[in-house]
Amino acid sequence: MDDDSTDSKSAIEARLAEIGDRTLILLDDDAPFRQRLARALEVRGFTVTPAESVSEALKIIETNPPAFGVMDMRLEDGNGLKAVEALHQKRPDARAIMLTGYGNIATAVAAVKSGAVDYLSKPADADDVVKALLALEDHAPEAPENPMSADRVRWEHIQRVYALCNHNVSETARRLNMHRRTLQRILAKRAPK
Repeated sequence: MDDDSTDSKSAIEARLAEIGDRTLILLDDDAPFRQRLARALEVRGFTVTPAESVSEALKIIETNPPAFGVMDMRLEDGNGLKAVEALHQKRPDARAIMLTGYGNIATAVAAVKSGAVDYLSKPADADDVVKALLALEDHAPEAPENPMSADRVRWEHIQRVYALCNHNVSETARRLNMHRRTLQRILAKRAPK
């Protein structure tokens, strides 16, 4: 093991010792991903309670609200934001993060407004999850190693305005001062990297 990973591991252990309560709810409907991430988080010192649906997560939060939450955004029976809001209401000091495979700025903003402390795109590894959960509020996050390209930022902005306009192409084009056909072509393409 190199010095950086040893330092990182000891910093995580020190931060967990400082916090004390290591309970965590992991809400994700992808069973293999949920099981792998649960094992990885347990190895890193958390006591994980897995949940595969919003309704199951809400029951767990109601009976025994954990100190941490890792919630998937889109699930079969609803949105993980409900679980974040419930956790934040039941235990205001809890730290929750959102995971999603459908990342865009609008959903990131919604996650933070509901009480999440961070928002990660899938596939996120356990180290990224732990760093987000244990980050100190008064410290600025590190600059990303692979920041979004300018094309991706533009695409995210268009997607956000499109969502805010209830997916109305004409209204979105008007607000963006863009021709409707140009907007339709952009919306039909995949997100740039």
